[in-house]
Amino acid sequence: MTERIGVLTGGGDCPGLNAVLRAVVRKAIGVYNYQVLGLMKGWRGLLEMEYEVLTREKTRGILPRGGTIIGTSRTNPLKIENGVERIFENFEKLRLKALIAIGGEDTLGVADQLFRQGLKVVGVPKTIDNDLEGTDYTFGFDTAVNIAMEAIDRVHTTAESHDRVMVVEVMGRHAGWIAIEAGIAGGADVILIPEKPIELDAICDIIRRRHEKGRDFSIVVVAEGAVFKPGSGQETLITQDVQRDEFGHVRLGGIGSILAKEIEKRTSYESRVVILGHVQRGGSPTAFDRVLATRLGVGAIDLVHKEEFGKMVALRGNKITSIPISDAVHKLKTVSEDYYKVAEVFFG
Repeated sequence: MTERIGVLTGGGDCPGLNAVLRAVVRKAIGVYNYQVLGLMKGWRGLLEMEYEVLTREKTRGILPRGGTIIGTSRTNPLKIENGVERIFENFEKLRLKALIAIGGEDTLGVADQLFRQGLKVVGVPKTIDNDLEGTDYTFGFDTAVNIAMEAIDRVHTTAESHDRVMVVEVMGRHAGWIAIEAGIAGGADVILIPEKPIELDAICDIIRRRHEKGRDFSIVVVAEGAVFKPGSGQETLITQDVQRDEFGHVRLGGIGSILAKEIEKRTSYESRVVILGHVQRGGSPTAFDRVLATRLGVGAIDLVHKEEFGKMVALRGNKITSIPISDAVHKLKTVSEDYYKVAEVFFG
């Protein structure tokens, strides 16, 4: 009897998910003769027994496509009554040899907890914020950085034409990787990240000095999860609403608008905001992300075949390796002080 493996994509979508699925299917079928079941919409698919058999034909042509052909959700079986029991029951009913979970800290956090209870699971790191420990890069991040960089390039011309301060808000809940790399690549004058509380007076001083030198426009890049320095009265995360998902996250967004208003009020320089939002998640992945996603997908199937469960494939240098999932989710990978100092050289 042909052995079966399941695969799911959880959390937010990002470019490269389909490339992983394609690689998983191609090697699973072509090398190990496995049958692959795509579990629909993350952990919900295993909870509700919603799945689709993934074949070479069904995964043809999906390499350049954004999103995920098997859907995704933020379903957390650990927070659902009898959720864990249903996961194990359905795993047996589907006669799965193993499960490949593709996701970030939340999806893989669930995978780690279920592995500790006996689930045969392998992880593939996916977070557009690039904040998972143990891997140098996650797929989708490079695409997001390039989209943000292009937006900053375009904003430059309109900012210069109108002598404006342009605030560009990018993704980054707890880590400022997109902001720092897109900001450096786009020549931003100020970059603000969650790791460094915002000091409004210091930012406004940088902008004033630029004007004094005849540079009558400024580009400020800010991560959505950045917060103001204690004592400013706005030390909490800026949110669109207070409703939380099953992993306890609120929907962020709006820090750019508040920042632009404060800069204009304090400096009298006309300020505008551009919020990139889900534009960073959509569209076709870059070449880097296509290759990385493909290599991770192939590596995940190899871990399944070797029965090295409870591990996550990872990129270290230029090699695909593996680490315990627990090592990847025990803390976030954040921007270091040294990296931020590189960016600060170009402030103002």
